[in-house]
Amino acid sequence: MPSKTSINIFYDAQCPLCRKERRRYERWLGHEADDIDWLDVSENEQALRDKGVEPAMALRSLHIETTQGELIEGIDAYRVLMRRISLLVPVAWVLGLPGIKPGVRALYDRWVKRRLQKQGRWPT
Repeated sequence: MPSKTSINIFYDAQCPLCRKERRRYERWLGHEADDIDWLDVSENEQALRDKGVEPAMALRSLHIETTQGELIEGIDAYRVLMRRISLLVPVAWVLGLPGIKPGVRALYDRWVKRRLQKQGRWPT
């Protein structure tokens, strides 16, 4: 199991479901939630650009920055977060399976595209 060091999570704070999920993760993490900085993509656009991530792309997928400065994106970012929660460790493992990961990513990408289009934030 990876060490539970501080990480930065770039997420879409304008998304009601994303905010709800953040609260759920914080509740599950308990005091370990203090080791996570949740950063709104919209308020940290330059920081993302400095890391080589366009803010429009960051809106489409969860991004985590480890203490070593490594950026992890998409389903792998969710897996990093889930591995910090004992109950979700098996889910993180299943999501990493070769036949599962691409399918979950495709569903996630479609859901995000619909959400951003509905909000008028999908790039034309």
